[in-house]
Amino acid sequence: MREDSAAYTFVTIWTIPALIERVWAELMAPEQWPDWWRGVERVETLRPGDAEGVGAVRRYTWRSRLPYRLSFALETTRVEPCHLIEGRASGELEGRGLWQLSAADAGTRVQYDWQVAVTKPWMKILEPVARPVFEWNHNVVMEWGRLGLTRRVS
Repeated sequence: MREDSAAYTFVTIWTIPALIERVWAELMAPEQWPDWWRGVERVETLRPGDAEGVGAVRRYTWRSRLPYRLSFALETTRVEPCHLIEGRASGELEGRGLWQLSAADAGTRVQYDWQVAVTKPWMKILEPVARPVFEWNHNVVMEWGRLGLTRRVS
């Protein structure tokens, strides 16, 4: 992550009432996310990865509750089937994302760790006063994901 950017660390935890294999399949098909995740406008594959998805690069375009969009590339750097997906973001967000799945009594526990810095100049300028709003916005978008994934796999 760039030292001069406004950095954010988010940890999102979902419990999805479905088998881990079903949740895994949806998370490993990000081109389909716009079908079920409000806020994901588009996912374009820029480079396919290996058989497990490592090395894949996709451009994600997100819209949010606030009137702006973010677009960034994400390269998948590590995959442990049915357990972990890790990637490195570049573009309007720079940093690291990590999905971790585990079995839970109620289905599947999903944890997403997102450590990113914004690179858009207006976001960097507003960051000192807008940080709580940006954090709220991130949480709204992640809740849209939880709701959409739950509907998708139920």
